[in-house]
Amino acid sequence: MQIYLDYSATTPTRPEAIATMQAVLHQQWGNPSSLHEWGNRAALVVEQARIQVAGLINAVPESIIFTSGGTEADNLAIMGVARCYPVPQHIIISSVEHSAVSEPVRMLENWGWEVTRLGVDGKGRINPKDLKAALRHNTVLVSVIYGQSEVGTVQPIAELANISKIHGALFHTDAVQIAGRLPIDVENLAVDLLSLSSHKIYGPLGAGALYVRPGVELIPLLGGGGQEQGLRSGTQATPAIAGFGVAAELARQELDTERFRLTQLRDRLFTKLADVPGLIPTGDKIHRLPHHLSFYLEYADGEKISGKTLVRQLNLAGIGISAGAACNSGKLSPSPILLAMGHSHKAALGGIRLTLGKQTTADDIDWTAIVLKQVLQRLTADLSLVG
Repeated sequence: MQIYLDYSATTPTRPEAIATMQAVLHQQWGNPSSLHEWGNRAALVVEQARIQVAGLINAVPESIIFTSGGTEADNLAIMGVARCYPVPQHIIISSVEHSAVSEPVRMLENWGWEVTRLGVDGKGRINPKDLKAALRHNTVLVSVIYGQSEVGTVQPIAELANISKIHGALFHTDAVQIAGRLPIDVENLAVDLLSLSSHKIYGPLGAGALYVRPGVELIPLLGGGGQEQGLRSGTQATPAIAGFGVAAELARQELDTERFRLTQLRDRLFTKLADVPGLIPTGDKIHRLPHHLSFYLEYADGEKISGKTLVRQLNLAGIGISAGAACNSGKLSPSPILLAMGHSHKAALGGIRLTLGKQTTADDIDWTAIVLKQVLQRLTADLSLVG
């Protein structure tokens, strides 16, 4: 029995997207920038996808800039704003950002930019009062992740964006984990920049988008032919963009029913694991991604037992999950997200994540609970024998 529970890492490309991509590869393979009929056919495909992706977040199509994925969208937002200033300014991010935001910001810091990293509470949430207190006269950008991929916490983005707007700072959010799972309306959110990724919503790998509110100025990262309104040069990957568009349209249509179904399954698994000794839930229980469960192992030691130990054991049983700790040169590093939330070094080595999706069933949930309990019982028994 094979059960995939790592949908926050990537989702399987849906058949409708694959069929569209195949049709494009056969029939609309021209360069979208070319002026002849072959180019026009490809350009129409790209613009149709732009309309579809815009519809997912209630944006005007012209505000959608296609990229290679969420990472490039985040980098274009961060660096695109920074490059508008001849001298370093001040930027604010959260302490629980995805590396696609935290790494470019770290580079800016090395180049002289001032950076404030907002702390979070034990559930991973930012207090809006902390943002108000952190804003300065030279704060030009605030970037806060919408839905945290490791612990599932959803931030109060509308409130945070309004605070930034009143101050006059631009606001960016990485909404890669939110799109297709919770409603997004960029008009009500008052965000200036928002990142999306195709392969998180059952589209193909290699496509993403940055929403850029009309009137917001960015300086592009790539020099070239000036595609995507001059913000992202390079011939568009028409087949991947087409698949992204189809996935976005279907995600919009299915959002309400799928969100309810996933929430029910998520809570079912939380309930079944509630009495497991040493398995401690992480993240915010209420303000949470509908498909997301996360825990840490109370008895993790980073050597005999860690989050990655559990990932390997479940994989042997045919169940795919992920861990929060990173492995560099054979040595485990604690999850920076769990550390930022106030968890101990030991706990931050024992983080795990289970994320559900379209193919997840109630039977999958029940079997996963049984297997996970058995694996944990065996690991703790082995630990007691060693002790």
